[in-house]
Amino acid sequence: MTDTNPLERYSRQMRFPGLGKAGQEKLLASRVTLCGCGALGTVLANVLARAGVGFLRVIDRDFVEPSNLQRQVLFDESDVANNLPKAEAAAVKLRQINSGITIEPIVADINRTNIESFCDGADLVLDGSDNFEIRYLINDVAIKHNKPWVYGGAVGSQGMCMTIIPGETPCLRCVFEAAPAPGETGTCETAGVLAPAVNIVASYQATEAIKLLSGNRAAVNRELISIDVWENTNKRMKVAPLAGRKGQCPCCAKRNFEWLDGAHGTQTTALCGRNAVQVSHRVKGKLDFAYLAGVLKQSGAVSYNKFLLKFQLTENGDPYEFTVFEDGRAIIKGTSEPDKARTLYAKYVGH
Repeated sequence: MTDTNPLERYSRQMRFPGLGKAGQEKLLASRVTLCGCGALGTVLANVLARAGVGFLRVIDRDFVEPSNLQRQVLFDESDVANNLPKAEAAAVKLRQINSGITIEPIVADINRTNIESFCDGADLVLDGSDNFEIRYLINDVAIKHNKPWVYGGAVGSQGMCMTIIPGETPCLRCVFEAAPAPGETGTCETAGVLAPAVNIVASYQATEAIKLLSGNRAAVNRELISIDVWENTNKRMKVAPLAGRKGQCPCCAKRNFEWLDGAHGTQTTALCGRNAVQVSHRVKGKLDFAYLAGVLKQSGAVSYNKFLLKFQLTENGDPYEFTVFEDGRAIIKGTSEPDKARTLYAKYVGH
């Protein structure tokens, strides 16, 4: 579609007093990196493409599966049939929605070796991920390079959102100093997820993005928002007093970028000749096998003793076997690809 007046499609948005023509022109000149294009990420990409964000880099490591269609709004059954990567499938839809902006899809596993290059040149980084490791990596990059970012998360009927502006607000580690240990929190695979919770959280994130990119920093929410669509609750937590944690925040106060440097997070080792990958955490936890077995039994066969837990499942026709140890380490049999093993670990064991 060729617009004689490129701004006409945004006319209703520009009539909003907080934005106007000047704000819209800033949106069109802005650049965003979106880390993850699943439930949150598809809603974010959809809203921002329609709003006229000029450049949108979409990064995701996964492929479209039937179970995604319940909540991942940019995908349909043809994407599943064609076995398309999420980033590429999203890019096709987004270009049809708005041909006047630039979409850059990247099919990759976001990790400490590449995230800085992915965020290079971006005015804003958005969290569309499903795991805490990526969120802490985003936080490190944002503080290190003085870039604002918006955190979001949703599982079950609950969700959270928070905007981080380096030097002005607490960073993620001021509020959540450490990531949950493996098995401590539910995932979409183990706890399920309601699409309305995802949509609300992503809508909060997108609104914050529009404020920042259009030059309306004074309107930015500086509290942690928590919602539960099933229990009908909406809470706001004042986090400003946590900024820097009195000079002790490892990231924004001490500028120790431990996730980028590899002191935290997961590491993978392909086990030669075994078609298996070991996934381990640098920060050890202590798994509750009884609890983990209870949530995993919905997805496959589970057994455990005091030393280890065994879990077998079939995903998209491929069989996998997990051997999970008390410290969170897991050997995943059925793949020799570290990226696939990390995806499976995040889905079923946790972040």
